[in-house]
Order: sequence, then C-alpha cells, then structure tokens
Amino acid sequence: MRSGVRVGIDVGTVRIGVARSDFHGMLATPVETVPRDRGAASPGAASVPPDLARIAAIVTELDAVEVVVGLPLALSGRHTASTDDAVTFAGSLAVTVPVPVRLVDERLSTVSAQAALRTAGRSTRTQRPVVDQVAATIILQHALDTERATGKPAGAPVEPTGRP
Repeated sequence: MRSGVRVGIDVGTVRIGVARSDFHGMLATPVETVPRDRGAASPGAASVPPDLARIAAIVTELDAVEVVVGLPLALSGRHTASTDDAVTFAGSLAVTVPVPVRLVDERLSTVSAQAALRTAGRSTRTQRPVVDQVAATIILQHALDTERATGKPAGAPVEPTGRP
C-alpha cells in the first residue's frame, strides 16, 4: 500500500463531495461539500473555475498524493450523461492539481450514502448537505480497499484534458 493522503471526489451537478484518507491509506473520512460552479473564474484568477480552485486548494492543504474521482456508470456498465460529466470534470481537475487523478467505478455510492445516513437517523432533507461527502468517502474507501487487496491503484489514470 502506497503511503500518502488521497482525496476522493463525488461529482454532482449541483455539489461536489470531498473526502480524504489518512496518511497510511486505511480510512476515508468526509471533508466538505463544494458548490458546483461551472462559471468562469473570478477576475484576476488564473482562469480556474471556483469549484476546481477549491478542490486544488484542499489537495494542497492536505499535501495529497492522488485524487480519486468517482465514475458513475449505469448498473449495466454503460456510460451515461453523468459519466461523461465526471470524465470531463476529472480531465479538468487533472490540469488543475499537481498530483495524479484516477477514475474509479462508483456505482451505487450515492444510494449507499443515503442508506447510511437514513440508518443514522438523518431525514432526506437533512441529508442533502452531507450526502455528497459521504458518497465521496465511500468512493475513496472502495479505492483504498481495492489497492490494499490487489497491490495496485484502483481505477484508471486520467490524462489532463483542455483547460480547467
């Protein structure tokens, strides 16, 4: 198992869940929910949209060695509009952060997150602010467990594409 903090990302159309691992790659924990903002960067910024800039700041603050982005495939394994969005986001993120970015299958992570929050007594309305963080935690924990079991990083590397 490689050492170093990893950051997990659950890309949504409105919010982006962010999680982190410990240095030894054993346990994933929630970090924050970043508002999805596909707009232009603020004047004077290095033309990086605010959501990508915030995630890059988190990666830097945590001194992360890798970012794991959930790849939302259909249950059949086919690509959907959400899959394409996550791939595009991961490509832009790979341009923005100074560490490798990987895509990891995340089928049912949000459903699992919602079930876990319901079990913990959270109503659907009170889940909304944290469900993306929990989904990111599930995605990252899956990647950590896969690497520990196989000795290889989970998922597929992302090549930087286009501009952030």
